[in-house]
Amino acid sequence: MNTNDIRINLPASKSMSNRWLMINHLTGGHFRIGKLSSSGDTRLLRRLLNQLEQHTSEVFYCDNAGSVARFLMPMLALTSGTHILTGDPRLQQRPMAPLIDALRQMGFRIECNEREGFLPITIQGGTPTKRTVQVDPLLSSQFVSALLLVAPILPDGLSLTMTGRPTSRPYIDMTCDALRLAGADIRRSSNGRTYYVQPYVGKPKPATITIERDWSSASYFYTISMLRPELRIRLLGLQLDSSQGDSATDTFFRQLGVISTEVRSPYRAAARSITLQGNGIRAKSIQFNCIDCPDLVPTFAVAAAAAGVKTILKGVSNIALKESDRMQAIANELSSMGANIECTTSEMLILPSGLHMPESGIIHTYGDHRIAMAFAPLQMIFPELIIEAPEVVDKSFPEFWDEFEKCKTF
Repeated sequence: MNTNDIRINLPASKSMSNRWLMINHLTGGHFRIGKLSSSGDTRLLRRLLNQLEQHTSEVFYCDNAGSVARFLMPMLALTSGTHILTGDPRLQQRPMAPLIDALRQMGFRIECNEREGFLPITIQGGTPTKRTVQVDPLLSSQFVSALLLVAPILPDGLSLTMTGRPTSRPYIDMTCDALRLAGADIRRSSNGRTYYVQPYVGKPKPATITIERDWSSASYFYTISMLRPELRIRLLGLQLDSSQGDSATDTFFRQLGVISTEVRSPYRAAARSITLQGNGIRAKSIQFNCIDCPDLVPTFAVAAAAAGVKTILKGVSNIALKESDRMQAIANELSSMGANIECTTSEMLILPSGLHMPESGIIHTYGDHRIAMAFAPLQMIFPELIIEAPEVVDKSFPEFWDEFEKCKTF
């Protein structure tokens, strides 16, 4: 082990943590979850699940956590009583219609209180009258995952057909893998569009589930490694072989000269960490499809602009529907630094240009954790750059600034 490595403690995967919290709740708490994410979203989901258990309020306020709202919606539909699902103004702008429509197909009563297809909604808990459902996964894979998570507790299981190509398919695969580990019988049709889920048989065996470290959080340190190739950064607990879609970080950054190397122990089968180091060798141009990893678009766009490498990011149509309009946020903030960036509804083109400090000296983060963390590495070349509202990182990586500071001060 190189004692000069900068050792970065990544959080556990928020996506995996939230899926296992849901599974554990639905199966009666048979699983012991180790290394649960410390993210704000995971803490929120735990609190709302406890609220559901304790019957303390009929109003479930999800802040700006799209996955929390979408995961809770089918569960509330199955829980007797009247429930109101809502969130902050941004969450009330984010799409929910495909999931609402799917639950209505199944016979559940859901009323949109203000705008059709958006929160807030009122849910009358009950039982499904149909075991087949169609759902459009184009805007979010979470619509599919939300239904799959509750499928094994439905009296007759569920047959779910996707009406199109899903965004972020690896997240659906992650849901299926977790459910199978919990004892669910899930099969997929030969064309990959339909999932057949049988009810749980008996009670699952108690087991300890260890959550992987988070690849989304790792991506920001790849940008640092690209900008500071003299550093050796060790990402503790991370593995290259991962079911997380955002492990595509490694593939993208290899084209920007960042090499990932697994650190293994002769006494353990799994890698215990990976090290990053830049070699300065960059591709002349990059074309990358982000449809399976849209959360990485801010990171990739900032890194490409800083590297001065012509880059086309494809499959970005749904990033305008995230915690902020990320398409507009990225374009605004990179343009303020002199970047030449062109956006269409489905692609982002970053052309080589020299970055400079924005006139204001500030990166606006639009209340979005991923915008804050994607732009933070630029402080390596612009130390006076100010990241507005740095506390927004609490949503996914509360310890980000402490870990980031290790690299800044090395």
